[in-house]
Amino acid sequence: MSTQAEVNSIDTLAFVKAALVAFGHETGQSLAEVELQAQRVVDWICIEQAAYWKTEVRKAADAVNQAQKDLQHCRTYKKVGDNEPSCIEEKKALEKARRRLARAEAKAEAVRRWTPVVRQQFQETGVRITRFREVIDVDCPKAVARLERMLISLDHYAHTQSPRTAAAGAAEVAKASVARQGDPQEAPAPAGQPPGAASAGGAHDAGTGRSTTAGPDGTRQGATG
Repeated sequence: MSTQAEVNSIDTLAFVKAALVAFGHETGQSLAEVELQAQRVVDWICIEQAAYWKTEVRKAADAVNQAQKDLQHCRTYKKVGDNEPSCIEEKKALEKARRRLARAEAKAEAVRRWTPVVRQQFQETGVRITRFREVIDVDCPKAVARLERMLISLDHYAHTQSPRTAAAGAAEVAKASVARQGDPQEAPAPAGQPPGAASAGGAHDAGTGRSTTAGPDGTRQGATG
């Protein structure tokens, strides 16, 4: 398997790095919010609802006892001769109190039945969240650091000339230097004479000891020195 990677855009790696950093930050906050909300739900079911329905069962039981007393009082003190009183209102109140007690007892039983299930599910979810948090807190920073190293290496590579390019540049510099050295240079003029005066007015032949001057017609005339 090849270990080389074909990278077409360094900016894309920079974008991936920024996106990974944002993902880690936002995911960490979301996990914290999920854990907080889940704990609130567990406390609401296992603590608050358990206490609430326990109180409701006690209140409903007291209401049933009071309704029974009211019915018994009606049957005892409202009896006229052998006629049994109807006590309709007292009977309705007792029936209502009993329905309320039955509902409260059912709710309390449901809370007791579901409390261990909810706690177990919350613990299992907490284990999964912990594992995911390890990915966010450990693996994401490692990936970001690796991307940072890749970006530095690629940026260095992009600003480094290849050996062939460097050699070609050095050859061009050497060629230009040689060309400058080969350019003819004008001999310096004698002291007190402007440059080019010797060539314009005359020249001295060192071999023969004669000096030549230009005539009116452009021909050179010699004279012994």
